[in-house]
Amino acid sequence: MLSLFALPKPFKGHIGAIQRNAISQWARLRPRLDILLFGNGEGTGEIAQELGLRHVPDVNCNEYGTPLLNDLFEKAQAIASYDTLCYVNADIMLLGDFMKAVQNVASWRDRFLMVGVRRNVDLDEPTIYESPDQEARLRALVLQQNLAVTTWAVDYFVFSRGLLPAFPPFAIGRPGWDNWFLWKARKSKAPLVDASEVVLAIHQNHDYSHHPQGWQGVHQGEEAKQNLRLAKGHFCSIEDATHKLASDGIVYNFWHWFAPTKRAVRAWWWAFLKVTGPVRHPLGLRRKSIASFLARTRLIKSHH
Repeated sequence: MLSLFALPKPFKGHIGAIQRNAISQWARLRPRLDILLFGNGEGTGEIAQELGLRHVPDVNCNEYGTPLLNDLFEKAQAIASYDTLCYVNADIMLLGDFMKAVQNVASWRDRFLMVGVRRNVDLDEPTIYESPDQEARLRALVLQQNLAVTTWAVDYFVFSRGLLPAFPPFAIGRPGWDNWFLWKARKSKAPLVDASEVVLAIHQNHDYSHHPQGWQGVHQGEEAKQNLRLAKGHFCSIEDATHKLASDGIVYNFWHWFAPTKRAVRAWWWAFLKVTGPVRHPLGLRRKSIASFLARTRLIKSHH
């Protein structure tokens, strides 16, 4: 039914623990997935063997040693057992609702891209989520923490084989390529389906110790700049989805036509707050309190 592929980081410390959480959870999904783990990072082959998954160690890399998107997607589509594929970041836990969503969308159209927002969560005791009632406990924890979500971060992509014939040589794990992927799908006239309403994709929070320069190196380093050059300013967010998957089926998203306008208004709003900060702060008008008030009045969308 579904071939899922990922490229984990080396299984060290906290990132190793949360990747094991995620990959073990994928292996428990039913119907059982065709799971491919790419890369030769420490521990990848071992967990693939332990869980009975396929391991593909060889992926082309750039001069920094970072795997390249075009080679990863080309190889995954060439060897996948099914015509519906999913690329997912290795720190994302997917639950039973994900499989139902894939079935619904794949039976609706032969050609599509399905994405959704993630929900962030801090997991302090990862091993407790291997109990039979883990889905209920995870859902309760996510709702309890209620951490910020964004429509720009895209962590899973369900798509039909051959959706895009080729990708630029983006560096995996660096910004820009995910939003380019959404734009390219829209450009190719494929339906872009937002499954956020029905799929709880759980992102386990982590640091960026896997990169020598941490968060700044990942998001502002030379590889990030190269990704942005390759994207040539072509970006979409989940708000640009042409369709939404709801509990009662797939519906056309009329509001996607207004997504660029909404982004422009938000950009103006945050610029306005930055400029007026020296005047507002002595009066006790902090950015957070203003944003909270306007979110309650529905004038802007809350980030929480």
